[in-house]
Amino acid sequence: MPLVKTWQLIAGSAVAGLALSAAVVASAGPWDSGQRKAERDKAASWSRTGGADHGSGSAAGGLPQAAPSAPGVLQGVGQARSQAAATPDGLAAALRPLLADRALGTVRTASVVDTATGEVLYESGSRDAMTPASTVKIATAAAALAALGPEHQIRTTVAPGAGPGQIVLVGGGDPSLTAKKKSPAGSGGSLPKLAGDAAAALKAAGTYSVTLGYDDSLYTGPARHPIGDNPNIALVTSLAADEGRTDDSVSGPVDRVDDPAKEAARAFSALLVEHGINVTGAPAKAKPAAGAQPLAVTLSTPLSGLVERMLTNSDNDIAEALARQTALASGQPASFEGAEKAVAARLASLGVDVAGTRFADGSGLNREDKVYAGLLTGILTKAAGTDHPELRPVLTGLPVAGFTGTLRARNSGSSPAAGLLRAKTGTLSGVNSLSGTVVDRSGRLLAFAFLTKDTPGPEGAEKALDKLAAAVAGAP
Repeated sequence: MPLVKTWQLIAGSAVAGLALSAAVVASAGPWDSGQRKAERDKAASWSRTGGADHGSGSAAGGLPQAAPSAPGVLQGVGQARSQAAATPDGLAAALRPLLADRALGTVRTASVVDTATGEVLYESGSRDAMTPASTVKIATAAAALAALGPEHQIRTTVAPGAGPGQIVLVGGGDPSLTAKKKSPAGSGGSLPKLAGDAAAALKAAGTYSVTLGYDDSLYTGPARHPIGDNPNIALVTSLAADEGRTDDSVSGPVDRVDDPAKEAARAFSALLVEHGINVTGAPAKAKPAAGAQPLAVTLSTPLSGLVERMLTNSDNDIAEALARQTALASGQPASFEGAEKAVAARLASLGVDVAGTRFADGSGLNREDKVYAGLLTGILTKAAGTDHPELRPVLTGLPVAGFTGTLRARNSGSSPAAGLLRAKTGTLSGVNSLSGTVVDRSGRLLAFAFLTKDTPGPEGAEKALDKLAAAVAGAP
């Protein structure tokens, strides 16, 4: 399936009920590893209209147009989008009793914004800094896209080493890099292809035996996340294949290898041997020769696709990689500390008020992260507008209620938000959050964020959050 440069949402008027056919939804985004296919197949099976424009067409020079009045991502409930728009009074009446649910813990904050106008339709503690859990990935995504652009690709290279007969595998921080001959996660950097290209270059130069070094020095500071050894994230290193996973999974918690860079180098060594290059000794850390040109290069999934994978699957490894890429693009050290400064600065450059916030990591695993509900709706509003088309993957990567990623089983079936809601989930012990976009009864695109603290358990909190999101979709 051909790659699409950037997901595009339809240019829309404010007229309610604007809809596109499911055939338009069938056009895939920058990645397709089963999640988007499931969404397309289910949409096509309904023969109803709805959805944002995920095609490559655009009304103005090929750039994405404003998203605010686009109708449902999928018209999951089959109802005409012609009712009156939700009002502040209607939203307040619908949300206040739901926010009182004890399942939402001791502190609950909320923000709902009309993305077309920027009007705040409802807020409660929307400026209170809270631990966001994985909803901070919305901020990480926006910062990375602002810093690098949606078409940016991360390089993994093979270069001549300083010693005779030495080559060096140089990590650039590509979180999509795989050692598998057929990647289960779609496009991305490929060690098998890199080995084939490197072997061809070596043979062309008459070299059939090498020693192999590897360079993972691009990132600095601690590689282990402050959460410690945890199956939700590997060591944060600039060289890793398949996120250091010890099985064939592509998302979710799993045990990780102890040294992702060394394991990637070992896999690359074996691939070189398969291509007729003798590798003497075990791979060891090394630096490429000064000024040496690469023998071979492999490129990551474009940044737009990485953002979408990260948001759909709540991928912590991609999130930390994007935070460090933001740091590198901003002249900061590629460390937790450097990424924190860079993410805040990039968001501020977009006009987002970052006062009182902290981005201690890119994934949301760190409880020291602090954001406020209004910041999240502010980012989503900017991603839906015309001024920053580079941010569009922030919207298109969000899981779809009842269909994809972490929302596959939430607000599904007969829920008024099924197919009309895209949102990023957040879960830590005692912390549950939900932030994204939803189409109201008139077809307006609304941004929302609900952050909680001291929740008694995730199951009850998630159900309560889902009711809040559904209420935004159906409020009078």
